[in-house]
Amino acid sequence: MSARHSRLHAGFRISTLALAIAGSSASWAQATTEVMTIIGQAAQMEQALEEQRLSNNTESVVHADAIGQLPDENAAEALQRVPGISVERDQGEGRFVRVRGLGADLNSVTINGTLVPAPESDRRAVAMDVLPSELIQSLSVVKTLTPDMDANSLGGTIEVESLSGFDHDGLFYSLSTEASYDDNTGDTSPEVSGAFSNRFSVGDGVDNLAIAAALSWADRSFGSDNVETGGAWDFDDPAGARLEELEERRYDINRERAGIGLNVDYRPDEDTELYLRTLYSRFKDSETRQANVIEFADAQLAGERGDAEGAREIKDREETQEIKSLVIGGERQLGDWKVAAQYGYSEAEEDSPLHTPGAVFEGNDDFVNAGYDDSKQPNLSIDDAFYDPANFSLAEIEREQGLTTDTEQNIRVDLTRDWFMADLPSQLQFGAKFSTREKDNNLDVWAYEDFDTYGFTDDQLSLEHFVSGTTRLGPKISASALERLLSGLNPADFYDDEESRINDFTIQENINAAYLMNTVDIDDLRIIAGLRYEGTRLKTEGTGLNEGVFESVDTRNSYHHWLPGLHAIYQLGANSQLRASWTNSVVRPTFGQLFPGFVVDGNEAEFGNPNLKPLESSNLDLGIEHYMGRAGAVSAFVFYKDIENFVYDADLAGTGDYATFDEAMSYVNGDSATVYGLELAYAQKFSWLPAPWNGLLVNANTTLSRSDADIEQYNPDTGRMQSRSIDLPGQSDLTGNLTLGWENDKLSLRVSANYKSDYLDEVGDVLDKRYDYRVDDQLFVDLSASYFLTDNLQLFMAAQNITDESYYVYTGDRKYNAQYEEYGPTYKDGLTLTHF
Repeated sequence: MSARHSRLHAGFRISTLALAIAGSSASWAQATTEVMTIIGQAAQMEQALEEQRLSNNTESVVHADAIGQLPDENAAEALQRVPGISVERDQGEGRFVRVRGLGADLNSVTINGTLVPAPESDRRAVAMDVLPSELIQSLSVVKTLTPDMDANSLGGTIEVESLSGFDHDGLFYSLSTEASYDDNTGDTSPEVSGAFSNRFSVGDGVDNLAIAAALSWADRSFGSDNVETGGAWDFDDPAGARLEELEERRYDINRERAGIGLNVDYRPDEDTELYLRTLYSRFKDSETRQANVIEFADAQLAGERGDAEGAREIKDREETQEIKSLVIGGERQLGDWKVAAQYGYSEAEEDSPLHTPGAVFEGNDDFVNAGYDDSKQPNLSIDDAFYDPANFSLAEIEREQGLTTDTEQNIRVDLTRDWFMADLPSQLQFGAKFSTREKDNNLDVWAYEDFDTYGFTDDQLSLEHFVSGTTRLGPKISASALERLLSGLNPADFYDDEESRINDFTIQENINAAYLMNTVDIDDLRIIAGLRYEGTRLKTEGTGLNEGVFESVDTRNSYHHWLPGLHAIYQLGANSQLRASWTNSVVRPTFGQLFPGFVVDGNEAEFGNPNLKPLESSNLDLGIEHYMGRAGAVSAFVFYKDIENFVYDADLAGTGDYATFDEAMSYVNGDSATVYGLELAYAQKFSWLPAPWNGLLVNANTTLSRSDADIEQYNPDTGRMQSRSIDLPGQSDLTGNLTLGWENDKLSLRVSANYKSDYLDEVGDVLDKRYDYRVDDQLFVDLSASYFLTDNLQLFMAAQNITDESYYVYTGDRKYNAQYEEYGPTYKDGLTLTHF
């Protein structure tokens, strides 16, 4: 249970007021039943459902079992099992989390109660694969925000809670070793993790000091194969869509994850609790990408052959993302008041040392007999000359290094008092929070070209001298050979001042918040009403380029929001309850959208928009929950969101200050958008059935949702603004999860499936929906099994993506490729030694 939730319910249980509640409402008293400590799938389900049941919010929970195991490899993949959640995958691994059809940038992530910033320079979204599952005790997706919570999510707030020493009665430790095999590359990768906790008696107390620590390390090597067009289709020929260019890619990747957490809880007396929560996670991603690039002389239909320009490219880069989180705080009962205070510090960093984001070898002449035969997976057909390295020469090398830091600090104070309102048991809560956030980005770029002017001969620049083997794409380019070539050149002669300076920026965001909230119990009805205030001050600093002249950019923006909220929970009986809520939330635009830099070159311009309005949403939720037996529950929720000021990218040419421009790309606020849907969930362990069927369990959920938003842009052909309706990017009409399991004291088996229907990924052209990018539906199926060799030693095995599901993005129509990528399945086995 999270600290926020446990404080609330503990307060009702131990006070005199709690006795009054118990006397007047048996159903509330029954809702505080303790959870049995059991290992396995049912234990995870039971703890998660109990936390969901007791919460004043509508939320979904994933809980570690008694030996500290989440059901999946990382936080993102564990969350995809709960209702309303879909996951963006990167190279086959779950990464960013979408909630109720809203993209990851519209949701927030907290670790132990403090906001997690984003390592990427342009995003607010936190990549959940940065957080190893071994460091996590529970994950909660809070979908209805109470006024005491930050209002900065439209879909939901993902709360990460790390291990506490009070989660176990005494000494606990767990050590796991694992090996995984990637079917695509044939590589085997190791992983090691461990956790420890214990309680100690300090002073006059008994077991009043709890210390918990966890660590994790994994080094995974894998790969993927890709073919993409980038949407380069010409749809205007009546004979059919013609392709202008395509690219074949091979990725070889190594990802090293390391994490450590240390938590200390101290209860010097029965009225006081102090705590320290720390977490450090490091994610090192090394990638080499070999590519073939083909540009047809004339756009071609499938099956046609013609001349084409060809190039070979390599990308070789390493980047390290780090997340650091520290939370220190405490709470104390002072007479009738409970006072809680907390300081939180978190920092995210992405460091990209000097690397090669792109090097290009161009063909010396056009290639003949070039074409493709499939519009979904364009399989390149071309003359054998394309595979001869002697026919390519080095054209350019780009080098860059970058560092992004995102730092957030906050102080919050909360006061809570139990009281009677007209003889009705109530709880009054109010508080304030002050937070400051700063995103800094620094990028340096070098562009090497025109090598012949520096004394290199054609022979020295031939691809033959940079080949280090072959792949299925042909000759393999050596990144180290390229670096040796550049070692004799002066980097200062190739420094790209424009790219380097324009992409440097600092964005500061300060938010002051206060709230007032009251909870009252009227027999079987609980009502929570409150008001939250958030005032935001934004400052951006960057550089623009206006007709070749650099200009400093310094903007200020501020806005204020009053956010009322009303929640109601009605106990229909001992095991059933209704929930209803009306909430309001506000999400600031992404840092990429607020980007202060710009470039104006003749009649073309590209720029961010620091003056964007924040997204505002009014949310309605209504649902029913029924709890039954061991790890059993069924629920149904409907939701509706009315969103104002959603942000999209558009060409402003022909309007306002850009009336004479041919192109002016930026970001604008839309008027309104809506998201609505239905969530259904069912979980049950069939413990009443005769053996062996009493080990059977099922966990299933589905979410049906719709969204609608209007976008507009000036149409130069008609001289008028033209609008159309779209789905919100990232919103799938259908998501679903199904887990079938079986377990007894020794053996645990699980098969799980995760499905999401297709969704809009990006608007390609506001004026023409044929150029929109959509991600095709995906179904991932995983298998896992574990067996206790002894009471403390467990063997486990898993197979992920056993159906070899691909990632497919199409342009307008499903048969026209934008990107197609395959990863292959992954197989794992390992051992866990546990004592508790």
